[in-house]
Amino acid sequence: MSKIRWFVLPFLFLLLFSLAPLTAQESKVTRPIGPRFEVDVLVNGRPLPEIQARGRTYVEALRGDEYEIRLRNRSNEWVAVALTVDGLNTIDASRTSVWNGSKWVIEPHQTITISGWQMDSDYARRFYFTTERDSYAAKLGVRTNLGVISAVFYRERRRPIPITPPRPLPHPIYRDEAQSSSAEAAATGAAKSRSGANDAATGVGRSVRHDVRYIDMDLDSRPAGEVTICYDFGRSISESNPKYKVRGKRDN
Repeated sequence: MSKIRWFVLPFLFLLLFSLAPLTAQESKVTRPIGPRFEVDVLVNGRPLPEIQARGRTYVEALRGDEYEIRLRNRSNEWVAVALTVDGLNTIDASRTSVWNGSKWVIEPHQTITISGWQMDSDYARRFYFTTERDSYAAKLGVRTNLGVISAVFYRERRRPIPITPPRPLPHPIYRDEAQSSSAEAAATGAAKSRSGANDAATGVGRSVRHDVRYIDMDLDSRPAGEVTICYDFGRSISESNPKYKVRGKRDN
């Protein structure tokens, strides 16, 4: 049985696990009846068109645009979603496995929209498209999985029970650029020499109200579905390219 430590929501929920790492392989199959779980990237409330290139699903990022991530649960069950952006958990910016990471909870046949990095139980900082060197991940010293949004869905075993959170979200504090310019220069010197330093990534933007609450919840250890969306600036992807195809949805 997998036990969850604590959790959150604004009409959304999120969880934090104290579990052993998942040992079974995460498998995905395409279902002809259509997806039970969906993920969309929204700008100004509208989903960005999706195209397929180099074996991946892409959306086009416009530098400076704020965006949101919409998660939809079409199943008859409660689910918890490990949502990461640029390799960072969107709840606490951790880099743990999806099984051990904090998760958002969605009720049956419901949709939630995540607008930014959750900083505590009351506020989030908006997602926005920027360059790798200006990204939140870079400020935390992360250089891998930039430009990738991943959502892994887990079914519940029993109905969640609200509990009092044991502590605030353990969100890391990054250094202000003005306070650490010399250190940043040394840390990012190699990145600046790379051609990918100006590729798309996600910044930590303005603060917005985003109330969440914690719940206790048991989950099935086998993922019920997974959706991965990559994003990049327009020079790297083009909808007019004939090799691009419409994305297929995957879940178990």
